[in-house]
Amino acid sequence: MLEILYQDEYIIAINKPSGLLVHKSFYARDAKVFAIQELRNQIGGRHVYPIHRLDRKTSGVLLFALDKEVLKIMNDRFATREVEKKYLAILRGWSPEELTIDYDLTNDDGIIQNAITYFHRLQSTEIELEFNNQSTSRYCLVEAIPETGRMHQLRKHFKHIFHPILGSRPHGCNKQNKLWLENFELKGMMLHAHQLIFNHPITNEQLILNAKINEEFSRVGTILNLDLNTYE
Repeated sequence: MLEILYQDEYIIAINKPSGLLVHKSFYARDAKVFAIQELRNQIGGRHVYPIHRLDRKTSGVLLFALDKEVLKIMNDRFATREVEKKYLAILRGWSPEELTIDYDLTNDDGIIQNAITYFHRLQSTEIELEFNNQSTSRYCLVEAIPETGRMHQLRKHFKHIFHPILGSRPHGCNKQNKLWLENFELKGMMLHAHQLIFNHPITNEQLILNAKINEEFSRVGTILNLDLNTYE
């Protein structure tokens, strides 16, 4: 059963599990289960229309419209950046305390697109884990707010500043991912869409939807001695 964060007659939001595709994709033809179908089955067969996307490996708030008119309203609001998306990510190393990454990305069609991400560091940590001839390894927890919505934007932006997201494949650090797979059996990616802020498409009331982190994110936080109580 999918965790429903909000539901009324116009929209519905879930806490998407990591590993679940939103819909069928050319890039993941092995998948047999999709959020659209699972949610539709869960609410009695009513059609649902995804308003935005989350990567397969990304967990967190995912919003659907329950009719095409509401879908158009919300698509327009996403396009005009009237919706604020906040993500939690665990990065390799200690990032700057805050930064706006303004770095263009190239999509699958070879088109260069402007991409902007603001983030600020929430916590820093260092654990006894040997890597690159160092006896310890450093990591940090950040909150990221993308101003644009390009494919794999956060993964690519954090790799660009040499602080890749832990567990990101691709656009991560292969050596770190292997280290965590061998030492901690980590297969997931430490990226979670924890909050969505927007005005309701019909009532215009402000909604703030929060999604708790999953067990894997929490487990990694414990290994790293991060305080994630606010997000659990």
